[in-house]
Amino acid sequence: MNRATKKKAWQKLLYLDMICLMLLLGGFSYQKMGQQIRETGSMQQNAQGDSGEQENTDENVETEKEKKKIALTFDDGPHPVYTPEMLDLLKEKDVKATFFLLGQQVEKYPDIVKRMNEEGHLIGNHSYKHEQLSKLSSVQACSQVNRTNELIYSITGKYPEYLRPPFGDWKDDLDCEVNMVEVLWDVDTLDWSSQNKDKVVSKVMKNIEEGDIILMHDSYESTVQATAEIIDRLQEDGYEFVTVDELIFD
Repeated sequence: MNRATKKKAWQKLLYLDMICLMLLLGGFSYQKMGQQIRETGSMQQNAQGDSGEQENTDENVETEKEKKKIALTFDDGPHPVYTPEMLDLLKEKDVKATFFLLGQQVEKYPDIVKRMNEEGHLIGNHSYKHEQLSKLSSVQACSQVNRTNELIYSITGKYPEYLRPPFGDWKDDLDCEVNMVEVLWDVDTLDWSSQNKDKVVSKVMKNIEEGDIILMHDSYESTVQATAEIIDRLQEDGYEFVTVDELIFD
């Protein structure tokens, strides 16, 4: 092999070595690049996972905020005009309430009581004539309660389990067997006194706390109007309206 041929062969060999080296270096670069890509993807997934966990945490916090429960309660009904209006409003807002009924009103307007029950509201006993039970004899006080219970049962097929005595005044030493849960209130709107929508709303908004029972009367147009605003504003503040049995035993 002459010098020129040797030179060409050496050059060819050197050229091939250079190609192999480039391929080797290139493979290493690709491998490193691939590792970097995988690491970057993993970091992004972890970041997304952390973000998802944060989002879930935020959602859980929001859910907890939405679980502040309160109860709307209405005494002295049913009223022939304003109780149906109140029921229309509650149905529109998808809110359940508790109605403490007077026996003498139940006798007059059984269809309204039937509607209350069918629409999922809780019905309680508010005596028969709204007399202060502590000032009656035990027999008279028992009659006020038991007579109303029987009237409600005749319409709904269920005996009331909850009692709100007029004026919040109950006789602890009654001889009759009144096995009922006494329910009073936390926020008294005094709607019967003012009959003013804005005053009723203000009374609630200034005093409401989680777990409160609100006292109103479904006997006034102003109370229907106030209830609409109270529901909207408190729902915006994260409150949920429930019946008193849910509030007491949950």
